[in-house]
Amino acid sequence: MSTTTLATRRLARPTVRMWWRDAAGLTAWASVLFVVALWVSGRGLQDLATDFFTSTGRLTGLLSADLLLLQLLLMARIPWVERSYGQDELARRHRLVGFTSITLLAAHLVLITLGYAAADRSGVLGEAWALVTTYPGMLLATAGSAALGMVAVTSVRAARRRLRYESWHLLHLYAYLGAGLALPHQLWTGADFTASPVATAFWWTAYAAAAGTVLVFRVGRPVWLNARHRLVVEEVVPEAPGVVSIYLSGRDLDRLPTAAGQFCVWRFSGGPGWTRGKPFSLSAAPDGHRLRITAKDLGPGSRRLATLQPGTRAIFEGPYGRLTATVRRGWKIALFASGIGITPLRALLEELPYRPGEAVLFHRAARPADLLFRHELDDLAARRGVRVHSLLGRRSRDRTSWLPAGYAPVPDEEVLRHLVPDIADHDVYVCGPDAWTDAVIDSVRRAGVPADLVHFERFAW
Repeated sequence: MSTTTLATRRLARPTVRMWWRDAAGLTAWASVLFVVALWVSGRGLQDLATDFFTSTGRLTGLLSADLLLLQLLLMARIPWVERSYGQDELARRHRLVGFTSITLLAAHLVLITLGYAAADRSGVLGEAWALVTTYPGMLLATAGSAALGMVAVTSVRAARRRLRYESWHLLHLYAYLGAGLALPHQLWTGADFTASPVATAFWWTAYAAAAGTVLVFRVGRPVWLNARHRLVVEEVVPEAPGVVSIYLSGRDLDRLPTAAGQFCVWRFSGGPGWTRGKPFSLSAAPDGHRLRITAKDLGPGSRRLATLQPGTRAIFEGPYGRLTATVRRGWKIALFASGIGITPLRALLEELPYRPGEAVLFHRAARPADLLFRHELDDLAARRGVRVHSLLGRRSRDRTSWLPAGYAPVPDEEVLRHLVPDIADHDVYVCGPDAWTDAVIDSVRRAGVPADLVHFERFAW
């Protein structure tokens, strides 16, 4: 690549529109404040003195409903919001908003039951039964609450570790069912939803916006992209024991809005369990003619890829992720990959602009046989001047480190500064297992790399 071409690509590098992030955050907070204002305008503060349980139950119900809608928007994968926040930040906010919404929903159920029981001078259990069986829409709301509760329980980290990604992803979709089942109860018996034209307009608009966004970005956009590009398996190539690359071809791939570092949720038609999606990153930079993903045998979903036949239809959602050129701040890059985490970083090394000596790769594996894309990386080293450090051997069990045990007892940041003296001037990209990624991030931060130059992403939905 010539110096002129390199400079042109650098100047043309797209940027993340951070005002989208600010606008999304301000809109979310504005909706919460507006809901509180609706409660206040409905004599919520005055009623605290005379009917504390019912009044606070109304407030927790309103807030729970608003946060539930915000959670649906976080699940909708709106492209410009997703690119502004990134998967990790969106996942963190999704968990926070989700658990807060469920907690407020539980408080709403308890407080409203206590308030109604006190007003009717009846027992709490009897009042709860009467609410469920006699109030319009309450049976549906109860079923919706149960669905949301199941989603919350299976989202706890301890529970998630026991579930396959495909099973967790399927269970997570019940959040849509829970939100839908709650709507009739809120419109039929929720006085705060129908107390004024303003309240009615707000809630109908909020529900319509949430439903429309989900339909457009979780259903409509994937259907349109798949119909337009019609991806099929072209070739399956073994890369290492238990690791295969899938080459995909299709129509108008030069118009597919994807970039190196991104991933899609993939399904391959036919065979058992084909409807369950699995996230895989692109392992080669898109060239407008075909795509490549690389997967390791980590279970039935990824194991099946080795048996795919040419011509098999590929169905995808995405592309997702911001581990791309858009987050880059400077000219020098340092990439840290462990195991199958090399896939998005290998694509980035191919696509990103840099001069010889400006890119360094740390490639971690237990054995030489586990180093993926060795010939391709050797070619990048020879052709583009990438410095490749292969880190072989088992990690130390006596300390938290991303380096092989042979580097102990020297601190990780000292080893890093020795290998890359100017590491603080590099944009750092990291991909690997969670614990290993955390160790790398801690090491580069101690070595002086600013937080805004450290880029990583996990499949955390």
